[in-house]
Amino acid sequence: MKYLNTILGSFILLSISFLQIHCHNTATNLPQTDADNGGLFLAPGFGALVVTDSSGPARHIAVSDEGNIYVKLRITEGDSGNVAIQVNKQGKAAIMQRFGDYPNDGSFATEMRIHKNYLYFSSEKVVYKQKLSSGELIPTGEPEIVLVDDHGHGAHWHITKTIAFDKDDNMYIPFSAPSNACQDLASNLGGATAGVLGADPCPELVDHGGIWKFKANGTGLFQKDGVRVATGLRSVVAMDWNQEANSLFLVQHGRDDLHLLWPQYYSAWQNAVLPAEEFIQLKEGTDYGWPYSYYDPIQQKKLLAPEYGGDGKKLARNPEVGLPIMAFPAHWAPNDLLFYKGSQFPDHYKNGAFIAFHGSTNRDPYPQAGYVVCFVPFKDGKPSGDWEVFADGFAGIDPIPNVSDAKFRPMGLSEGPDGSLYVVDSRKGKIWRIIYNGDKTKFNEAAIAKINERKKASNLRIPDEAKDIVYKEKLLPSAQLFQKQCASCHQMNGLGDENRFPSINNTEWVSEKNRLINIILNGYSGPIKVGGKSYNNVMPNHIYLKDEEIVEIIKYMKNNFNPKTAEVTKADVAALRRK
Repeated sequence: MKYLNTILGSFILLSISFLQIHCHNTATNLPQTDADNGGLFLAPGFGALVVTDSSGPARHIAVSDEGNIYVKLRITEGDSGNVAIQVNKQGKAAIMQRFGDYPNDGSFATEMRIHKNYLYFSSEKVVYKQKLSSGELIPTGEPEIVLVDDHGHGAHWHITKTIAFDKDDNMYIPFSAPSNACQDLASNLGGATAGVLGADPCPELVDHGGIWKFKANGTGLFQKDGVRVATGLRSVVAMDWNQEANSLFLVQHGRDDLHLLWPQYYSAWQNAVLPAEEFIQLKEGTDYGWPYSYYDPIQQKKLLAPEYGGDGKKLARNPEVGLPIMAFPAHWAPNDLLFYKGSQFPDHYKNGAFIAFHGSTNRDPYPQAGYVVCFVPFKDGKPSGDWEVFADGFAGIDPIPNVSDAKFRPMGLSEGPDGSLYVVDSRKGKIWRIIYNGDKTKFNEAAIAKINERKKASNLRIPDEAKDIVYKEKLLPSAQLFQKQCASCHQMNGLGDENRFPSINNTEWVSEKNRLINIILNGYSGPIKVGGKSYNNVMPNHIYLKDEEIVEIIKYMKNNFNPKTAEVTKADVAALRRK
């Protein structure tokens, strides 16, 4: 018996040793994070490593079960719009290879997602899929066309083809609305014009401004082959299926330009903080209010849009309109949503929502905001607490006066097979891999409170109406005009956002007098090259401005951005206006 006990004791010790070694190896199999976390601020216990400094100007990202990384590039012409990355044992990019024999037709090309061993990706108007094969980095076969957006809307503010899949193998795709608040159809080129009412009923809601459901195994689909499951959603890029709640969730982009279009009702400060970016649990058949209403995060109410008789106080005319489950600050640009399924992170993060906020462009004269990855804890398929900061520091500057001042902008998210969280930047395609390398049993509220101190940073807090004005000392009358009429797109430094809105700094487009006046008066729509870079968007007309106001704006451009900007007089503007 004594001998048997000795044998059993030895067996137990060996079993314990094996488990300890196995667990230790699992932990040490994770690569070492960078000493500076790639410039990110993270909660205690988390670390980050930079997989690559530049995969190219990126949109979304997907990581396969084999740990290969796939990036959808933001390119406006040519082919090979995807990048495949294989990493080494240190977690760094070892092989980077472009692929994708399909036409790229714009900077809003969005999706990169893996479903049932297929890689799904999109240009602006077409969704493709390609087969992933074990042991192969590059997908095999030609890309299959899953869906074609056959609307002839040309330049479009919100063409994205985000995809989510449910448990029953259905595929959800948004067809976002092309305008700000359905008033754009009243102007010459689709751009917003001050004081113009919205079309009522809004014709855009016939085949835009909602989510459509399709069978995931389909190919050669058009919108008519799907079923609309929700309406009243302006622009959706961040979307994911929550397995625990068995429901679709999304974070939509709220409308813009409240002060520019309706200065009698909204101050510049209200324009910076209104309306909310709405976190929504989608319920089939629900109308979420756009364009007739918006959600005010300060009053915590759905209000009537000014294009439909609102004044910043009147309640939405439809009391049954869908409400968000949470409201995020205005203009943060939610561009990806991911529900965490892994177990590498502490239990606090299980089944919760990560949201990548690309960052604002139109909060002038206040600092730009967002540029962060947030987290929302969930329990039983519902939010169980307020949003938290998860990863900050992408911008590398505080405050952020202009979009171009931000070093990086978080765009896409993906979860690796080991539970790491991958984040890709849109500017250079820098990729971070975030790992938890602390003791999960010691992760507590203090760690969350520590990273939530970042909410005091200017990109995350509500700006002070008087103290936080940027360029305050420079806002002479001409600068005030430029700030109000032009800076939301072209920024106060004239450099645009390097994505949708081109630079007007040292560009050939401002040197010829009549062309410059015409663009300001009448707007511009369609493909354009500025500084060798392609754009395809809509610039609204500014025909409502007085002749002398246009002259002042052009003078500001000449004095601050480009000495070659044309000399313009009131008579020049008046002559072209008459034509």
